[in-house]
Amino acid sequence: MIFKNYYKLLDLPNNIKSTQNEIKIAYRLQAKKYHPDVNIQNKVAEERFKDINEAYRILSDPIQKKKYDRSWNNYVGKKIHKEKMSQKEIRNNDIMNMFFGRDISKKAIKETPIKGENIETKIQISVKEAFDGVTKKLVMTTVNGKKIGISVDIPSGIKSGDKIRIEGKGKKGKNGGNNGDLVVTIDIDNNGIYKLVNDDINVKLYLTPWDAALGSKVTVDGIDGQVSLLVPKGTQNGDKIAIPDKGYYKGDNGRGNLVVRTEIVIPKKLTDVERALFKELKSTSKFNPKNIVDIR
Repeated sequence: MIFKNYYKLLDLPNNIKSTQNEIKIAYRLQAKKYHPDVNIQNKVAEERFKDINEAYRILSDPIQKKKYDRSWNNYVGKKIHKEKMSQKEIRNNDIMNMFFGRDISKKAIKETPIKGENIETKIQISVKEAFDGVTKKLVMTTVNGKKIGISVDIPSGIKSGDKIRIEGKGKKGKNGGNNGDLVVTIDIDNNGIYKLVNDDINVKLYLTPWDAALGSKVTVDGIDGQVSLLVPKGTQNGDKIAIPDKGYYKGDNGRGNLVVRTEIVIPKKLTDVERALFKELKSTSKFNPKNIVDIR
């Protein structure tokens, strides 16, 4: 996915100057136009509807909008400014030709501008960084061996494999052509505390044997804060408990589940009292794990 222009998706001509009321009105108009109920079996409209909801989720949140506006200025605003300047130069040339009867762009016609090649690279971020949005700095080496730093604004809710295009940061163009672009592919590292599975976020919950057997009220470190959770009596190792709307961002303005996977931990060292209690439990309990029929 190339960087999405949320303002264009909502048909907002004022772009970053759009007010919250304008954003809300524009969202309702576009959502009504591309809603699946009026575009039955239209895959293009279905995808557009998802993008519209995603755009509204970001732009309707003042904090997320501020982050996104920085990205918009880098990836879209500068391009608009450059195009306006180019159009102004063309108009000036036309005026000169009209008054002086000469074509000052004749040389430019002979030497066709050629855009420079794109440079592709990859940035790895954590699930937490992908959820919150983050700015990463790339260090690039020019053909002259000079190192330059480039800031890449990664929006909240990005998916692994998505691409961000930074215009003009690729290889130099020829004959006055524009520079190529820097295309950054996002790679979300799934080896941390949080693991991303589609729109769900998986996290482990370590339990003592007695909490698992007796049940317990615990807190889980969700990706955007702690979540209270009631562990049922008789919880087994590897059980999964899903907490709705606490997972990763969906394209339809919702969120997936926070999936908590239980891991029962046995203490490696016991106190004398703990050892005595375990021995008493062993001698009195009639529980036999061999009699359990695993139907999970």
